[in-house]
Amino acid sequence: MSIPVEFQDLAEVMTRYRFAYLLTASAHGAPHAVAVVPMLEGSVLVIDGIGHRTRNNLIQQPAVGLIWPPREESDYSLIVDGQAAPDGEMLRITPSRAVLHRPARRPDPIEQGACGSDCVELKVPTVATDFGLP
Repeated sequence: MSIPVEFQDLAEVMTRYRFAYLLTASAHGAPHAVAVVPMLEGSVLVIDGIGHRTRNNLIQQPAVGLIWPPREESDYSLIVDGQAAPDGEMLRITPSRAVLHRPARRPDPIEQGACGSDCVELKVPTVATDFGLP
């Protein structure tokens, strides 16, 4: 079952989850995952308090992923990709893609290049004007 969600509803969707995993990669590609509680401030996800390894990874590779795991096996995970920038003790992530995902097979035919699982893409703004900014 698909649930259409627009990106401007991301803050509401995030309330369904307790925490997320922040995924970074080292300069050598080694993955690093930490549990975080991101907050949406305007069009940016903000995480307060990042560790030494996360900060070092971000210096080398600012592309990150966030995964909010489902509470139940049949629920969706929320996955957000973005570009991260440390800001003092905080981390600011500008989302580039967001999707609700679960491993169940799609009930409808799968289009060429589409996700084979029951996924729901969230509309991610591509310019500041999508958020009403000048």
